[in-house]
Formats: sequence, C-alpha cells, structure tokens
Amino acid sequence: AGEGSGPVPGDGAGQPATERVLFPPTFSVSEIKNKQRRHFMFLRWKQQQRKEKLALKKKRRKEREALGDKAPPKAVPKTIENQRVYDETTVDPNDEEVAFDEATDEFAPYFNRQTVPKILITTSDRPRGRTVRFCEQLATVIPNSHVYYRRGLALKRIIPQCIARDFTDLIVINEDRKIPNGLVLSHLPDGPTAHFRMSSVRLRKEIKRKGKEPTEHVPEVILNNFTTRLGHSIGRMFAALFPHNPQFIGRQVATFHNQRDYIFFRFHRYIFKSEKKVGIQELGPRFTLKLRSLQKGTFDSKFGEYEWIHKRREMDTSRRKFHL
Repeated sequence: AGEGSGPVPGDGAGQPATERVLFPPTFSVSEIKNKQRRHFMFLRWKQQQRKEKLALKKKRRKEREALGDKAPPKAVPKTIENQRVYDETTVDPNDEEVAFDEATDEFAPYFNRQTVPKILITTSDRPRGRTVRFCEQLATVIPNSHVYYRRGLALKRIIPQCIARDFTDLIVINEDRKIPNGLVLSHLPDGPTAHFRMSSVRLRKEIKRKGKEPTEHVPEVILNNFTTRLGHSIGRMFAALFPHNPQFIGRQVATFHNQRDYIFFRFHRYIFKSEKKVGIQELGPRFTLKLRSLQKGTFDSKFGEYEWIHKRREMDTSRRKFHL
C-alpha cells in the first residue's frame, strides 16, 4: 500500500471510464505510509463516495417517479433530535399541574399583564470595548432596558437598588480576555436566577448581509423547542424580558431557539413579498447560550439554593439526552 506499489485506485488518467480502477472493498487509507499520498487518496475516496451517493439518490428518485402514487413513503432520516432519550419532565400542554404552577410562579404577574418589564443591563468589572458594544446593542433589542456599568459594586448591593427602582430583571454580561463569555439573568424581586455560558457572539458589524438598525418598535418573541419543565421555566424567563404587546407594524422578531440544549438567539426583520414568500434580514446581535445552573431567589453564589446544576460527567452520559 506504499508509494509506487501499482496503479493508483480511481486515477483514470488516460483510461476509458469503464476501465478505471475502483477502490477495493477492503481498501483502507490508513495503510498508506506516505502522508501526501494518504491525503490525496483520502480526497479521491471521499469524491467517489459522494458520486456513488448521488447516483443512488438519482436512481431512487427515478424509481419513485415511475411508481407514481404507488411509491412507498420516504424513510425518515435518523437524527439526534428524533432519537432523543425520553425525559419524564416533558410537558403535556393539557397538564393541570403545570398550568397551576405557571399560574402561581414568579412570572405570573407578567403573563397576567400586571407588570411591565424594566431591565437593567450591566457588566463585569472594567468591561472592554467589545462587551460594552454588545450591551449597547442588546439594549436596542430589549425594550425599556437600561445599561449601567458596575464601578466595582457587588451584585448583592446592586439587586436591592434595582428592586427599589422597580426593575423587573437584571442581566449581567461577563467577559474573559475581552470576549463576552457568560450571562446571568435574575428575575426580580424574588428570582429565579439563571447562569449561562455564552459563545459565538457576533456584533452587528460582523454579520454579513445585515439589515438597517432596528427600530424602537416592541418585537415579537419566538420561543422554540423548550419542552421540559426546566425548559418551560427558562423560556418564561426570556419571555418576561419583553413587553406583552408586540407592535407588529415594526416587523421585528426575537427568536430563542433551543437545539440540543444550546439556545440560539437571533434578531430579524421580516417582510411579506407575496402570499407565500417572506423575506428576512438579520439585524443582530447574535449569540449562543448554554444553561449552567438555575438558582432559587436572586443572585447568591455562597448560600443560594439551586434548582438545577449542569454536571457534565453525570448528566452528559448520552448524546441523545437533553434537559431543556
């Protein structure tokens, strides 16, 4: 299998297509000792695999067209999502216990339209320029939000001041090496408090084909795929950040999409081009969150009671098990 050991499989230069040498069934790229030859042969092997897959796909499509209505139904591809391990806490929409809990939890006054969200956005001590710009752009996404800088104050001193000024939520953006890497969301005055790891932050100027600056209209909110009791709690926390009366004339929508316990945030503007076609523009910013813990009450790192903590070695035993 070394270099110079015979004709190159799949190298049909100077040969008719019917006489080209194909890879043998037992062919293994790892047997090739020469690194450059091994990389070259791997690319050839991948190319042949793609051609075979495409040919098989065309053959099946022609067979289905020939059979017409008698064609068998298409097989559903297996994905990590549809092979998900069943979670006992998955919420049934008609569950009376869930309905009662949501009618009496900390977010009930918001969903009953008794309170109007007022958000304080702050940072870790001595934030750098990227984190400051991210907070400013986040404030244009969340209506009635105000950005203040810590100036060395501890969160335990900030929270009573927020409650006295009728703030309903506190958002803290943490950073590491000048990059935003964490988000703390605390619902006031009685909690809960969620800790997230933040990644893939993109500011507006870093997004390709972005739209114009967002307007001051209250956006619509989409919460997608929060199916468990824990997921419902997190979804209600995000929903409580936005006023309950979206202004549809602004055509702006904030999306929190949960996929495999990663929460992807996107902010778009849409327009109806026709009855069937819709155009969208991303306005930014964008980021990804991963829940680390959910704590009862407001922020208390020493004596706080935790409802849920992500323990990677104990919980991530299967790639098909999700918690939100």
